[in-house]
Amino acid sequence: MQLKVPVLPPDETVQLRTVGAELSRTGERDTRQSRTPGHRRKATRPSALSRLRAAVALWAPHLRRLRPRYPRPGRTGWRRWMPSWRQWLGAALTFLGVTTAALTVAYAATDIPKNLNSYATQQDNVYFWSDGTPMARTGWVRRQDMPLKDIPEDVRWAVLAAENASFYSDPGISLSGITRAVWRTFGEGDTQGGSTITQQYVKNVYLNQDRSVGRKFTEAMLALKLDNRMSKNDILEGYLNTSWFGRGTYGMQRAAQAYYGKDVGELNVSEAAVLASLLKGAALYDPALSKANHARAVERWSWILDRMVDIGRLPASERAKYRQFPEPLKQARGYDTGKQSDYLVELAAQYAKKAAHLTDKQFDLGGYQIYTTFDRKRETALTDAVTKARKQAGKEHPGAARTAHYGAASVAADGRILAVYGGPDHREQGYNESNATTVRAGSAFLPFVYASALQNGVRKTRDGAATEVTPQTLYDGDDGVPVMTPEGPYWDRGGKQVVARNDGGQDYGRISLHKALALSVNTPFMQLGMDTGLDKVRRTAEAAGLLASSFGPQVPALSLGSATPSAIRMASGYATFAAAGTHVEPYSVSRITRNGSRVKLAKPASRRAVAAKVAEQVQSALRDAFAFARPATAASAPRATGKAGTTQDDTAAWYVGTASAVSTAVVAYRIDLTKSLEPLPLKGLAGTPADSVPYDIWSGALGLG
Repeated sequence: MQLKVPVLPPDETVQLRTVGAELSRTGERDTRQSRTPGHRRKATRPSALSRLRAAVALWAPHLRRLRPRYPRPGRTGWRRWMPSWRQWLGAALTFLGVTTAALTVAYAATDIPKNLNSYATQQDNVYFWSDGTPMARTGWVRRQDMPLKDIPEDVRWAVLAAENASFYSDPGISLSGITRAVWRTFGEGDTQGGSTITQQYVKNVYLNQDRSVGRKFTEAMLALKLDNRMSKNDILEGYLNTSWFGRGTYGMQRAAQAYYGKDVGELNVSEAAVLASLLKGAALYDPALSKANHARAVERWSWILDRMVDIGRLPASERAKYRQFPEPLKQARGYDTGKQSDYLVELAAQYAKKAAHLTDKQFDLGGYQIYTTFDRKRETALTDAVTKARKQAGKEHPGAARTAHYGAASVAADGRILAVYGGPDHREQGYNESNATTVRAGSAFLPFVYASALQNGVRKTRDGAATEVTPQTLYDGDDGVPVMTPEGPYWDRGGKQVVARNDGGQDYGRISLHKALALSVNTPFMQLGMDTGLDKVRRTAEAAGLLASSFGPQVPALSLGSATPSAIRMASGYATFAAAGTHVEPYSVSRITRNGSRVKLAKPASRRAVAAKVAEQVQSALRDAFAFARPATAASAPRATGKAGTTQDDTAAWYVGTASAVSTAVVAYRIDLTKSLEPLPLKGLAGTPADSVPYDIWSGALGLG
């Protein structure tokens, strides 16, 4: 019996599956048949999409359980609306993950700025007298960097105890402090507190002083990164040098000077605790400002010392010694700026830049401690002497006194500039009278002519050999003697015969050169310069210290002081004779340091100007000149030398001399700066030979009476 099955429409899906399966089986059989013995089939690796689908399928049931369902089934009351513990855990983990990722991205994206705040790098330059006491400072910011090694350990730990005792162990930020600061920001509108020393340093040198959560977040990121890149000691050094301490000061060094008048290295731990208290707010803790401030300062000072004991940085026995509050100075030590000290600063700054090879830009960045050669007592005495002369001139010659000028300088035999008088007030008169090349040297120049002749000899004929000159060599000392050359009289360009003149037209006859210098007889030296050679006279004067730029035409008038040296250069020239003929270029800075490190200075040039014997012969004549003019004073100062100097046109009056190896030059002259720079006649302003104003200033400055 045959069973008939109705014909069904072909099912394409079934047919495809059947064929695919059949082909698969067939292929599998073929593959099995074609395999060689020992060959293993490599498993097909699932795709990434397949793996992701599998993971989702695995975790889907668990994730569905975290999905909140409200109201929650199987719960009653308020519990229906509370998430399960799994949901709480999921939310916490999600928040932690997102926060961590955000902080990681923020940390990676935060770059430490290359440029510091301008006030964090700017320092002032401090100038010191020769005895080491402060003289003046320049710069907009009162700050001086000090290396950490020069800050005593007790001083450092006083700050750390007050601000951040865990500084050396923390990561640069305080999470509890930041949380507290943020809470205060939102809760009370105040962002104070919560900063480590690293964060405070970041704020000082990279950020502004804004109080906002955004600035606080940036500060924390920078602090973390800085803590990973810088050593703790470098961060602490930067912090101590950039923090604000009140009284216009930044950094521990300037604070120590402002509050205790000493360098930071000289502070004891008790004084350091007072300065550390100021970091909390100088306006609240400077004890000099108010009684309330004083009480707060004492309380915090005591707490800081106790805190140092608690953290093991101060022995209790040492703490017991500090029971009396170390009162700071009532006000910071002032600087005499705008008057004479500004002239001194000007000279010292010019010399410092030249000797240390510093550009203006480098010097203006500040941080230099400039130790000058200026003697405070000599400077005071010189200034007082000139001030007295000014007042006297105002009474006796009120008209002429309005245009009167006085330049003065004291230079030691070794080249140190000890004192200068630059003018009444640097703010009123910007140029320095002690360094001005304005008026002629006049007869104060004669010692250089004398020294050149003694050194080089003279020639009476053009091609003849040089003849030795001694102090006893005789010359014609009469007034109106014609100036001679080997060929005959010297004629000027106007066709007029040049003659030499003495003050007052006095005749002296044949006179020795020693006596001529002692009596300031002009005519022998005008001829002596011609016989020696004006070129040699000029070279001798330059070797002794006068600048080449101060000389004019090389004519017979050169021997009578046509050059226009400054008071500093004239004093330096006479100091050469006092130094046995060796000249040292005048200098105003003995040493320079920057942030505790020595700055190399070029040594002042030194050279042999004239032989020691010649220098002593000049000194001998100048001693007699002083004794002839001032016998009473010379008796009490037998080694003093001195000579007056006048000009034939009465436009300048000098007195230059040496006492105790220090040469001082004083010049008085008149110039109406509102009209021109041409010197005016003195009209009695400089006194008389017997009552000389330049001499009175000179003797007053040296205390010779």
